[in-house]
Amino acid sequence: MSGTLRMRVFLVVLLIGSAAYMLRDTISYYTMDETRKEALIESGEMESIRRNIIHKGLDLQGGMHVVLEVDLEELIKTRVEGGDVLIEELITNSLQEAQLNENEFFPTFEKNVKATNIRLARYFPIYEKGPNADVLDALESDAKDAVDRAEEIIRNRVDEFGVSEPTIQRQGDWRIVVELAGISNEAQARELIQATALLEFVLIHEDPQLLNEMIRNIDKAWTTVMDNIPTDTVELAEEDIGQIETVPSLAEVLAGDDGDTLSITGTGDISRPFSSLINVGGNTIWVPEENVRSIKRKFKNPTIAAAIPSDSRLSWGVATRDIRGDGRLHRALYLMKETAELTGEVVTDARESLGGFSGAEFVVHISMNDEGSREWSKITAGNVGKRIAIVMDGNVHMAGVIRDKISDGRTQIEGMNDLQDAKKLAVVLRAGALPAPMVIEEERTIGASLGADSVSAATRAMVFGFILVIIFMAIYYKGSGLIADFALFLNLAFTLAVLSTLNATLTLPGIAGLILTVGMAVDANVLIFERIREELRNAKTVKKAIDDGFGRALTTIVDANLTTILAAGVLWQFGSGTIKGFATTLFWGILTSMITAIFITRTIFMVLTERKTMTKLSI
Repeated sequence: MSGTLRMRVFLVVLLIGSAAYMLRDTISYYTMDETRKEALIESGEMESIRRNIIHKGLDLQGGMHVVLEVDLEELIKTRVEGGDVLIEELITNSLQEAQLNENEFFPTFEKNVKATNIRLARYFPIYEKGPNADVLDALESDAKDAVDRAEEIIRNRVDEFGVSEPTIQRQGDWRIVVELAGISNEAQARELIQATALLEFVLIHEDPQLLNEMIRNIDKAWTTVMDNIPTDTVELAEEDIGQIETVPSLAEVLAGDDGDTLSITGTGDISRPFSSLINVGGNTIWVPEENVRSIKRKFKNPTIAAAIPSDSRLSWGVATRDIRGDGRLHRALYLMKETAELTGEVVTDARESLGGFSGAEFVVHISMNDEGSREWSKITAGNVGKRIAIVMDGNVHMAGVIRDKISDGRTQIEGMNDLQDAKKLAVVLRAGALPAPMVIEEERTIGASLGADSVSAATRAMVFGFILVIIFMAIYYKGSGLIADFALFLNLAFTLAVLSTLNATLTLPGIAGLILTVGMAVDANVLIFERIREELRNAKTVKKAIDDGFGRALTTIVDANLTTILAAGVLWQFGSGTIKGFATTLFWGILTSMITAIFITRTIFMVLTERKTMTKLSI
């Protein structure tokens, strides 16, 4: 055997061995039982295995398909400064008109702005003074940039949360499609990708008179718009006041009681429709859980909302508590300053763990940058003895009393139900805040049974087609056909090995790409064999016929396969998720088919013709 042939044989063996090595984790993962998988998960070895396997796509194993759309109305309103009813109604009406007529928002908004003849620079000073056209262009650019950032933030959140091979892509200008294959907790995933994650540190008003005055004003406003009298009321007797527990502490230096308590009892008095639904303790409004929905609905009324002091806001606590010990759950409603002392932009890291005073609470430790640490030090130093709330997306996660100055920018958020809740909050804080609220426009959950049926049918189609091709080649081309069948098997193995190394996701379109690859791969062998037959009919020797057959078919094979590879590359670059799955398998399948058809089969024929006495070829 010549040195060149020996090198070719070595390379063939090396390719086969490398493919087997790259497929070892995939084969192991899909052949092991559930008990073995659970043991590997507990030992931590499963993570390294899953990094080197072919994953099943959403259409094969089930999961979630979510379409998110940016809330343009809310996004633009957050850019307004010194706004009034005119600009707010203009934004709302333009959005409704655009949706009704299926038009784009910004052209509709521009048309309505021209009709009202207002100066947008007055309401959007952040874009500097200029004509309306410049402000509109800046607004649209800002909105598109917000969607770009939202896409990246959602991607970071999903990656950190541990979903393998998610599909996250844009759909038009304002939508993001998220596909999470194999997700087990749909509700948690939905919250994770939709949360805007606006973190704020807000001081709570401590003046009982201010709280009492606001409650009386709400009662008056409620009475004027009241269309019915809620009958679900709760009373808090004087002797029960002491049973109201204080809110959790902020960190080791944020602790203590909430000060004096007072009570507002309710008897269903028509003159006090709001106060009859609440209790007050520690300068905090406590709302029975059964009354929360009714109060939230009433607060949407502008007249009632106007009863809240202009420099203040009311925010709900996220947790419910049994403040009386009778099993009835209450939710806190805090009267806080309108402007936050600090926002989540200064947070540099967030990690979930067990902590708190008891050492057994689920908490999230957060760290701040230098600027945040300086501001946090000033805030805590200047407000010792006051309560400060940690607010996420408008909801109070905890409120504690500042007991001392915090100079290192480190603190913690308590009150999580379990470690998973703490992990979700930490992921959101690390990935960053969404620049605009995202609304779920479409959501589909694909069951595992559908995935099993799909993969079973696709596998049967591929195996059936593969067997038919093998039988045809063996019958029509005899011994040479068996060589082509071996090369075809190697082609599939090499393609799957590459996909495994890329940690790719196999979908139904991907399986279709594999089936097409089988046809394209055998087509190259057909071209070569027909050329060899033609050379044999011209009375050439077996060795010469093989050499000329491969040589003359090479140009045609390369041309055909390169055009297919280019088409697959275009589909991968510009196609959506399912098309990308098809393009990926087709691209690598065609590339490996050129190796098997041109190099490996040629090497096998060279080994067979090494003997000078060979006078007949089975073809």
